[in-house]
Amino acid sequence: MTKLFAPMSLAALLLAGTAAAAYAASDYAPVTDARLANPEPQNWLMTRGSYKGWSYSPLDQINTSNVKNLVPVWTFSTGVDSGHESPPIVNNGMMFVSTPYNQVIALNAATGELIWRYKRPLPEGFSALHNTNRGVALYGDKVYFAALDAVLVALDAKTGKPAWETKVADWHTGYYMTMAPLVEKGKVLVGVSGGEFGVRGSVQAFDAENGKLVWQTYSVPAPGEPGSNTWEKPDTWKRGGASTWMTGNYDPSTNTVYWGTGNGSPWFGDQRPGDNLYTASTLALDGDTGKIKGYFQYHQNESWDWDAMNAPMLVDFQKNGSTIHGLLSPQRNGYLYWLERKSDGSIGFMNAMRYVKQNVFKSIDPETGRPVVDMDHKPGTGKEASFCPSLWGGKDWPYEAYNPQTGMVYVPSNDNHCGHMKGTVQEYVPGQWWTGVAIPDIGFTVDKNAAFYGEIQAFDANSGKRAWRVLYPSSMMWGSLLTTAGNLVFGGGTNDREFRAYDARTGDQLWHFKTNSAIIAPPATYAVDGVQYVAVQSGYGVDPAYQEGLLSNLLGWQKDIPQGGVIWVFTLGH
Repeated sequence: MTKLFAPMSLAALLLAGTAAAAYAASDYAPVTDARLANPEPQNWLMTRGSYKGWSYSPLDQINTSNVKNLVPVWTFSTGVDSGHESPPIVNNGMMFVSTPYNQVIALNAATGELIWRYKRPLPEGFSALHNTNRGVALYGDKVYFAALDAVLVALDAKTGKPAWETKVADWHTGYYMTMAPLVEKGKVLVGVSGGEFGVRGSVQAFDAENGKLVWQTYSVPAPGEPGSNTWEKPDTWKRGGASTWMTGNYDPSTNTVYWGTGNGSPWFGDQRPGDNLYTASTLALDGDTGKIKGYFQYHQNESWDWDAMNAPMLVDFQKNGSTIHGLLSPQRNGYLYWLERKSDGSIGFMNAMRYVKQNVFKSIDPETGRPVVDMDHKPGTGKEASFCPSLWGGKDWPYEAYNPQTGMVYVPSNDNHCGHMKGTVQEYVPGQWWTGVAIPDIGFTVDKNAAFYGEIQAFDANSGKRAWRVLYPSSMMWGSLLTTAGNLVFGGGTNDREFRAYDARTGDQLWHFKTNSAIIAPPATYAVDGVQYVAVQSGYGVDPAYQEGLLSNLLGWQKDIPQGGVIWVFTLGH
């Protein structure tokens, strides 16, 4: 029987049930460095399952032969609308879920009973471009939450009571946070959003016990620092963007954190001449000090809003008969990259392959990975240009997945869409939109004769050969993917509100279930008392909803996808 729990009052900061709290106090297992480095199969301790970022689970109780028997066993209403983009994080039978509007909920992962609920009030006058949150982090007996108003909060995992909080950045100047923290070696790492407001991005590490700053590394170098010569116009670096709004991955063997950076600010590169390091890049950071050990920039003088925000997956692959300790990343610019993570932490280029229609890069240098840009498709100040894919890219922030058993990477992608823009010079006002183009003037078009727009593509990680694809003729694809040792790929992401399971080797659809809203959050899987569960948040909003409105005008698609967050948990029926 499906259980539905009514949402609690949003005015309450923290409510806890006595019986449920007792359950948490007796059963909660502290999260250690060793557990994070080698997570138990039955738990889902971080947003992508492990430091490698594979979004893969070794659980196989649910598999291709029985997934058709999946049924919902409990649901829980989050009580809020807008875009729900966080995975359920599970430790020893206790689930933690963050939602839009600064909320964290703790639940019994087997029954859905509420343990506690925390909600942080937003300051008067605060506003953010996106009011979502993409997950929490666990360490020791605490839950770490990056609040919208750029404050890092540590909560007691058993009770939800705040242990400490620390200011990360000043929201008055456009900073906010939506990403899930990353914990490594007793430090909580966070990045910032705000690339559309003229901020200067950075990654910061805080002591997990007391919230004190350990190190801060800016993603735009100041004069005299390495890379500063790539900002050729004086002072443009001060508000250069390169926001760090998605969670990094980590290689404990070299103590290297890999973190992605966003667009340049303002959007049009002719207003900030130069390559503009480290915009649209992956940074390799020393885990102890934050020092930049290496980087790879996917495209120089970023001018298309093609953020490189997702950190690459740590995937070893074969090249010319040798095993490469690699990084694999399908980028927003429409190319899939194979990179090398070297022993000193630096990053080398190996290969790149276009995975959706792209008309901006004429070619990519086979040695350096630097693209040759077709200037006819590069917008500028007073210069309108079209480019494919649009600013939402071949894949936006939703996570790809890698399955070591199949050797395939699974990419949630969008094709047959383009953008066009023309820049202007805007006066900078702290905390206000500052991109060089007003939102209504951002062009978006689609090929009206295309057979599909959203898709899942599966590629062999060694050869790059596409193994299969699933096409969505009437929807974009805005959902992260989960893959398992049960030879399955789970995902939502479509406007029909469906949650689906596919055969990981063939792409055949094996199961589906229609939820209350469309799913844009990453799924997770875990086990309690030997029973495997699959969980996901359903709750439409933010960019997918805005884009759906544009597609309604262009193609006549439905516009009003139901909103409202619900956590859905499934297991095998009997």
